[in-house]
Amino acid sequence: MKAIGGKVYLIGAGPGDPDLLTLKAVRALALADVTLIDDLVDRRVLEFAPRARVIAVGKRGGCKSTPQAFIERLMVRLAMRGKIVARIKGGDPFVFGRGGEEALTLARAGISCEVIPGITAGTGVPAALGIPVTHRDFAHGVTFVTGHTHAGGGPDWAALARTDTTLVIYMGMKRLPEITAALRAAGMTGETPAAAIQHGTTERQRSVIATLATLADAARDAELGNPALIVIGRVAGLARQAGHAGLERRRIA
Repeated sequence: MKAIGGKVYLIGAGPGDPDLLTLKAVRALALADVTLIDDLVDRRVLEFAPRARVIAVGKRGGCKSTPQAFIERLMVRLAMRGKIVARIKGGDPFVFGRGGEEALTLARAGISCEVIPGITAGTGVPAALGIPVTHRDFAHGVTFVTGHTHAGGGPDWAALARTDTTLVIYMGMKRLPEITAALRAAGMTGETPAAAIQHGTTERQRSVIATLATLADAARDAELGNPALIVIGRVAGLARQAGHAGLERRRIA
C-alpha cells in the first residue's frame, strides 16, 4: 500500500537514563510535530523535541492506562493530517513494547513508519548492576520473558528452567513468589543467583542480590516495586564482584 500523510517514528528511549537515547532518536525527535510518550520514559528526552506537542499515553501495570487501541487510532489520525509523530517508548519498541502491534496498524493504514531501536531493559538494566546476561563461563544464552501473558496467565516456567540460560523477566514483580516457586519445582536449585532491580540505570536505581530461594522475600523486605526487572542465573552472582553500586541503594540478601 502506498504511504500517505505524515510519518511515525517508533522510538526506543532506553531503560531509563535519558543519556542512553541514541543519536538517531535525537534526530527524529527534532523533526516531530507531536510526541506520544509512555509513562515510564524520562521526560528529559522531550528537550530534543522542542517544537512538538506532547501527548502523554501512559501504560503502567496495575494502574489506569491509555487503551492501546486509542493510541493506535491517534497515531493514524495524526499522521493522516500530515504530522510527524514521535511515538516514544521505554526500552526498545519491539521488546515487550507493543511496537509490533503499532507498526502493523500503521502499515495497514498506509502510513510511513520507521523503527528506531533503543537499549532494552533486558540488557541495559543488568549491565548497570555489573551483570552480563551472557558469559562464556556461566551462561551460553539469555531468555527474555514476560512475567504474565496477554491472557493473564504465565509462561511455561518448567520449560524455561530447562534451558540453562539466563532468565531476564519483565513485568514479574507481582508474581515473584509464584515465579520462583515454579522454577524451583521444575528443578532449578534454590542457590541459583538472582537479582531484582527497580528503576534501573536511573538515579533512583535500587536492587537486591539474592538467590532463587530468597529473592521474593528479599524484594519484599526491600519494598521493591515496579518498574523492575528480574535476573535469574549464575551471571547474577557477578554483581557482587563487579562493584557497580553507583548512586543506588543496594541490599544483599
